[in-house]
Amino acid sequence: MYRVTVAAFAAIGLTACSLNSGSISSGFAEGQTATVSKRPTPSVALGGEPSQNRPVQMARLNDRAPTGTYENATKGMLADRDYSSTSLDPEKARDIINQYRRDNKLKPLKLNAELTEAAKGHSRDLSKWDRISHYGSDGSNPWDRVKRTGYKARLAAENVGTGQVDFQEVMKGWRASPGHNKNLLLPEASEMGLALVQDPKTEFKSFWTLVLAAPM
Repeated sequence: MYRVTVAAFAAIGLTACSLNSGSISSGFAEGQTATVSKRPTPSVALGGEPSQNRPVQMARLNDRAPTGTYENATKGMLADRDYSSTSLDPEKARDIINQYRRDNKLKPLKLNAELTEAAKGHSRDLSKWDRISHYGSDGSNPWDRVKRTGYKARLAAENVGTGQVDFQEVMKGWRASPGHNKNLLLPEASEMGLALVQDPKTEFKSFWTLVLAAPM
């Protein structure tokens, strides 16, 4: 039996406030869509500032992400940050996550090539459209993307972050956010994939995706 995926996202100074807390905590299963909320939700940004109501960018013709499931950055909001040294060492990032899990008496995660492929694909898509979301521009949700790689999951979860300079900053935000933290500490998860895509021409600059899963 498939377990639903759990999805959470974090950005510097921005969250997709159109997703309500219920959709973030319960995630996605096959064929399921997120619920759209008309009220703002608390921010999961590192600074803890409340999310602001911003106009949602209209989808272009080749964009199939559901209306209200993503947000774009305010122009110039991260222009003063230095991303010249931003990089990702997957093994070191895995070790940081696993140390946090060990501190909470949970088993460590192994890097998995298929889950990494799912993470890379989503980070590339977020970078292309310069936004934060758990939906891809093709309409896919986290479960869809894991399934496409050929990974046979009984549980899958996704964390997304945009605008962070390094993985330590990403982890700080994820640990401080209940939805992200829940994913990091999923007891049944045994494997992970992680990706970073950078694009200095975008407003968000950095696009991080973590996929956690357990095989059938």
